[in-house]
Amino acid sequence: MISSINAHPHRGPDERRCGGRAAGKGGPRVAPLHAGASNPPPGSGLSAMECARILLVDDDPAVRSSIAFALEVEGFEVKSFASAEAALADGSARQSACIVLDHRLPGMDGLALLARLRAEGVDAPAVIITSNPSRRFEQRVREEGACLIEKPLLRDSLTAAIRRLTHAPPPPTS
Repeated sequence: MISSINAHPHRGPDERRCGGRAAGKGGPRVAPLHAGASNPPPGSGLSAMECARILLVDDDPAVRSSIAFALEVEGFEVKSFASAEAALADGSARQSACIVLDHRLPGMDGLALLARLRAEGVDAPAVIITSNPSRRFEQRVREEGACLIEKPLLRDSLTAAIRRLTHAPPPPTS
């Protein structure tokens, strides 16, 4: 079982919670996008660009921009959207190595979006980000096979979870 980091300040950043969906049904699907990046796993059907793509959905422009920047610095390609509906309309979720969704989106929430993506055959591992989740919500996230990371996002909790879920090594140091 793969775990994600819970960044809740009272529980500590190293507490682990996850629903257990690893890097899709076919195993590891990602390679980092940086100089010297390896090719995707044989038989994965993914190109090097697709292997590093993160789908990000968050309605807060400052949060979305900050998360995208942090992930890009870590070597990932990020495709971001302000709403669930915009992400669905784009149709690029199938080429994503990992999906990062804010739960509290206007219209369709993050878990509803994840359920819709799963129904459409998207099996990339997913991370749900939110603040102050109830125990029932935590259970629902696990039932959907996603990882939960609580806001505020501390240190490298999100990138560490993505790397763990996608089996991506850290970018090379300069």
